[in-house]
Amino acid sequence: KRILEENPPLIDEVDEDGVLMALLAAKTGNLNLVRYIVEYSRASMNITDKNQKNMLHYAAMSGNVATCKYLVERVGLSPLSGDINLLTPYEIAHENKFFDLEEYFQEETGAPLEKMYHNPIRTGMYPDPSIVRVGEDYYMVNSSFIYYPCIPVSTSKDLIHWKIIGYAITNPEWAGLQHLEGGRGYWAPDISYYKGRFYITATYRLNDDGTVYRKQIVVSSDRPEGPYSKPAVIDEDGIDPSIFHENGRHYMLLNRGARILELNEDCTKQISEAELLYYGDQKRAPEGPHLLKKDGYCYLFLAEGGTGAGHRISVARSKTLMGNYEPCPYNPIMRQMDEGAAIQRCGHGKPVCTQNGEWYMVYLCGRMIGDGYSMLGRETALDPISWTADGWPVVNGLKGPSVLQKKPDLPVWMPEEEPDIGWNPKWMTPRAPEPEGIRFLSSGIRIKGSRFPLRDVAAKNILLQRQTSFCFTAETELVIPGLTGGQEAGLVCYYDENTWVCLAVCRENSYYIQVKEHIGDKDVLHERQMLPCDCSGKKISLKVETEYLKRRFTYRLQGEEKHIAAEIANVYYLCDEGIHMGKRFTGAMTGIYAVAGEHKLYADFFNFIYQDIEA
Repeated sequence: KRILEENPPLIDEVDEDGVLMALLAAKTGNLNLVRYIVEYSRASMNITDKNQKNMLHYAAMSGNVATCKYLVERVGLSPLSGDINLLTPYEIAHENKFFDLEEYFQEETGAPLEKMYHNPIRTGMYPDPSIVRVGEDYYMVNSSFIYYPCIPVSTSKDLIHWKIIGYAITNPEWAGLQHLEGGRGYWAPDISYYKGRFYITATYRLNDDGTVYRKQIVVSSDRPEGPYSKPAVIDEDGIDPSIFHENGRHYMLLNRGARILELNEDCTKQISEAELLYYGDQKRAPEGPHLLKKDGYCYLFLAEGGTGAGHRISVARSKTLMGNYEPCPYNPIMRQMDEGAAIQRCGHGKPVCTQNGEWYMVYLCGRMIGDGYSMLGRETALDPISWTADGWPVVNGLKGPSVLQKKPDLPVWMPEEEPDIGWNPKWMTPRAPEPEGIRFLSSGIRIKGSRFPLRDVAAKNILLQRQTSFCFTAETELVIPGLTGGQEAGLVCYYDENTWVCLAVCRENSYYIQVKEHIGDKDVLHERQMLPCDCSGKKISLKVETEYLKRRFTYRLQGEEKHIAAEIANVYYLCDEGIHMGKRFTGAMTGIYAVAGEHKLYADFFNFIYQDIEA
């Protein structure tokens, strides 16, 4: 107090680790000191450290209940606020066994930790969620872009845990992906259910080299996992279609704003001209329209503001389907207002009502690292909807996205192993693979080498999984095949054909291993490390260790020691914002590949293991 009275700006000083003095004071747990800083110093109470920990995070480290209670009840800080790794003060109390503090946070939040869930509920590339409930089962679809199989269909019974059970398009001849650039393909699907049948619609986004850029497709099935019908094409321009069923009639909604058109009985043909219902509340990039009929109103939900910073969800309503629509006075009903928070760009939501009468919204979000890089792409989050006294839906009490939230009142459900639907649903390929291009054997995976390199849209048989955490390891064993000049096989961290980095076993005159980065139109080749002349037929272990934007590639030849192939400090180019080339809003992947060139090549991989690591 004496120091601050003499020199008030000292409260803004930092220690050798860059932590503000006010945060360090909170860490002491001294209530009198914290009260003085809050009420008499010039410190702001929205301060955080570089990892987005706030005053309550630091106070929770002390375990002092009185200090934390003061910060919660008088300053208004939340036990559920998350840092960059989504760690909350509530969890700090639990991890440090501060039982009294944990009990206070439980009283304040209304639920013990075991009855809470974390956002995002689906990490990695799960953008543009759409949801429907049938009985006690929930079904979700997400965008797949140029990845095959197309449009994953997932199921859940508790809204928290999900598993993929099928895809909307599994016939490569129906997919139409072969010529499409990264980021094109199937955008913003919607799933609906009517009289025993599931309907999935999506935008089919083409390259920009023709006169038609966007079409809509519709498939249907009497089973959520499929198989689904051959895609029917609706030649109406726009994006983000959804289907609304009412009294035996079927309507498709599309952007801009919300336009509506009628479909025929089996939703395969357009039978009316599109007509604008409502342009939106913010009136910037209105898209993702969804209709809900409730209590005599048609509620129209829209995503607005673009899919980056400033993304949001708004709602309007009308007594009749065709309007006029009245905007909600509480708009936007979901938006991230804190520019420094871990969860950002929240929007594109769809509501669902549980069998117990609770309402929830699934929506997309993105998490940033480094200088604003969203490596994991857009993910799926979930928050509760409450209905105001005047009949409007608001998401999470208008507080923006939650990090830690009370679970729905549904039975706990842990999905079994992913079902066998041709191959493990964790795997996907950019565009459809060649026939027999990827074979899942009892002992491993055999990949037929692509004629074209990774940088080419025509590259085939690249087998990938979503990166689902900022920190992970991926490793595999490769039986070194007999290579000819220019051929290679290995491990790859992949965004699209424009940006990737690989750990490759190669051959020119002799065998060598090399890390290669491809960034837009340039290649960065790291130092070659020669392999023995007789290495063909031997196993080589390939591994990548990831910490945010860092990559460390290692290898170990059968019977030898481990070697470091390369360490890369910043793979910014594996993020949406990394370079400006094409459509970039998918997400980073990792997997295996082989390039054959003009000659045949088969590469056998064993024991591919992807493992997320807690930061």
